Amino acid sequence: MKIYTRTGDQGKTSLASGQRVSKTCARLESYGTIDELCSQIGLLITYCTNEHDIQFLTDVQNHLFVVGGYLATDNEPAHNPTRQKSDFLIVTDEMVTGIEQEIDAINAILPPFRCFILPGGCRAAAVAHVCRTVCRRAERRILTLVEEGAEVDAHVISYVNRLSDYLFVLARKLNVDEKQPEIILQRKK
Repeated sequence: MKIYTRTGDQGKTSLASGQRVSKTCARLESYGTIDELCSQIGLLITYCTNEHDIQFLTDVQNHLFVVGGYLATDNEPAHNPTRQKSDFLIVTDEMVTGIEQEIDAINAILPPFRCFILPGGCRAAAVAHVCRTVCRRAERRILTLVEEGAEVDAHVISYVNRLSDYLFVLARKLNVDEKQPEIILQRKK
């Protein structure tokens, strides 16, 4: 398989349906940011030592790969006349609930959240915060796509929203695991 095709040299690329679009369109921004998030999570995994965290994050990467594929497909009937809407449902209630359960499990072992926490602490926590901010950007890009009239399954939006929450509590947990104090916002008097 050839890696380069030269078909994108003019600033256009093909969606999974074959439709040609600008490389700056909202759909590409949404799944490109999901791809960036997946890569950042791969980096985060290299700093994690807890096997459960590594496995959970690997599962998240798998889910994000599927989300990216979903977003890379123009699901409009005009571009996919033989596909049913149900063909594109890839994020389930169980996936969203799974993240919520993981958030709850982590929160149960964390000290109470009382003030603003600055990104940082141990290296793994700092990278988790980077992942969190990329995830929030991915969510904004997906919502831009929706605002432009594209249909995006609500489960996809919920999953990405919960994922950013998970990455926040994971960052806190990673600091606790490493006995690293959280960096608290200092307000000048």
